[in-house]
Amino acid sequence: METPISFGTDGWRATLDEFTAPRVRMVGQAVADYLREVEERDGGTVAVGYDARDTSRGFAEELCRVLAANGFDALIPPRDCPTPLAVWTVADRELAGALVVSASHNPPNYNGVKFFPHDAAPALPEVTDEIMARIAEPRTLPDDEQGSVREEDLLEPYADHAFDVVGVGPDEEADLDGLTVVYDAMHGSGRGFTDELLERAGATVHRRRCEQDAEFGGTNPEPSAENLQGLVEEVREKDADLGIANDGDSDRIAVVTPDRGFLDENLFFAATYDYLLEGGHASDTSGVSSGERSESDGESGPAVRTVSTTFLVDRVAEAHGEEVVETAVGYKWVAEAMKESDALIGGEESGGFSIRGHVREKDGVLMALLAGAVESDRSYDERVDDLLAEFGEIHQSKVSVDCPDERKQDVLAALEAELPEEVAGERVERVNDTDGFKILLEDGSWLLVRPSGTEPKMRVYAEAASEARVEALLDAGRELVEPLV
Repeated sequence: METPISFGTDGWRATLDEFTAPRVRMVGQAVADYLREVEERDGGTVAVGYDARDTSRGFAEELCRVLAANGFDALIPPRDCPTPLAVWTVADRELAGALVVSASHNPPNYNGVKFFPHDAAPALPEVTDEIMARIAEPRTLPDDEQGSVREEDLLEPYADHAFDVVGVGPDEEADLDGLTVVYDAMHGSGRGFTDELLERAGATVHRRRCEQDAEFGGTNPEPSAENLQGLVEEVREKDADLGIANDGDSDRIAVVTPDRGFLDENLFFAATYDYLLEGGHASDTSGVSSGERSESDGESGPAVRTVSTTFLVDRVAEAHGEEVVETAVGYKWVAEAMKESDALIGGEESGGFSIRGHVREKDGVLMALLAGAVESDRSYDERVDDLLAEFGEIHQSKVSVDCPDERKQDVLAALEAELPEEVAGERVERVNDTDGFKILLEDGSWLLVRPSGTEPKMRVYAEAASEARVEALLDAGRELVEPLV
């Protein structure tokens, strides 16, 4: 029996025995009905993007045919492309929305589909609930009421916008001349896009895993520390300034530096936010307390982060007189908070980020260009060292505890009834229930327990001033959760 089609944290994903052409067509029909019945659109254009998997182009064409049969025009790129390019095209051309066929970083035997409404941000539950309620066999309007399908390149308009937003590149005052980058596409959709923009902006780019490979070289296209050791080695071998990797559909970024190797996404977030607040001008803040920072001519604005993302972002914000908005895990919540707060940057510890002036969807291509700008201004290694010297060491990690989906809410309820007054020898100061339970301790460390939105697991996160303290907190978190499953 097939599992029902369900839109989770980031669309519907399933293995290819369930992610089939007939079911994809049903999703296409549901989106067409949603646009007509809920948004009251009698036609319009929908962008249909797809990633580098062997099956993705075919599924995208199925969606195009269903949309056209229902009176909508479909715009499809000639080759696989990063998800954020399709999403930005919605905003640029004021389209009705976008459908993207992608399973992101999942293994090759998966595929998926995401829907982005006309505001070019991730669909909120009220939208995906309406779509799921309309899953149905496809229908066809009379010939004279049908739409068309056209193929069109999406890179050039996006490239001009990206250079303008970041402020580097052709026709901009600054460029990346002198910067050497090793770019790792992980055989995903960033190849020919992220590397191309970095090169056009003036950087010298060495390409790694930039060939299409349906098996992703035997490694899931997940830009984790474990999967990027080859990139770390190549950055050092080539004496490069920076290594940059994208996941399978290029909505996420990972960065490698010569000194640190894989740069924890939390540290990347804090350093990039600091750069934006400084206006991209180098300034010596080493050894300066947060209350002694000098005035800068940088941009202003809060940061939005998820509950699982580092408090170092908060310390950077406070030092610049800014605030931080905390959300549940899931970029759709970050995007919504960015709109409400006019945030300068929004992000999550898993490598998804966007900035003001761009769409409110995570974009690993734009962030690669921004990372190049940061590195050209002052290296990430130096900037992170200065931040940690100013605000103290920050370490974070996470573990998973197996938990059937049907048990997750019971586990949370049981945990709420048994929340401890002390964790790993430190008293509990307060508990944040934005997403699961984030237990904040008197020494400034924290422990978070929340249900995964994509797997049958409970996630346990911890942040503290040392790796040993993080491990002690994670052990305590497992001891809390495992008896409740």
